[in-house]
Amino acid sequence: MNIHIPTPLRAYTDGKETVAIPGATISAVFTQLTTTYPELRQHLFTPEGKLRSFVNVYLNDDDIRYLPAKEDSPVADTDELTIIPSIAGGSSPARCR
Repeated sequence: MNIHIPTPLRAYTDGKETVAIPGATISAVFTQLTTTYPELRQHLFTPEGKLRSFVNVYLNDDDIRYLPAKEDSPVADTDELTIIPSIAGGSSPARCR
């Protein structure tokens, strides 16, 4: 299965935009991903092993948080995972004078 890596995390995948990782479930794919690229683990998971709340993951077009089995959902070789970190920030509201 192909995993699309966001620009800020590509430094931990040798600059690769997409990596091919085998696995039967989303969880198994992430285990293999962080075994192959161990520096990714701290950016994707909490010390307790939970996916960080600001990391959004899509299986094809579906947010895995809304899948019935979530991270235990089965995957096929033709599926794609996309990792999208949340971005905070913005600007203060415009002031009228």
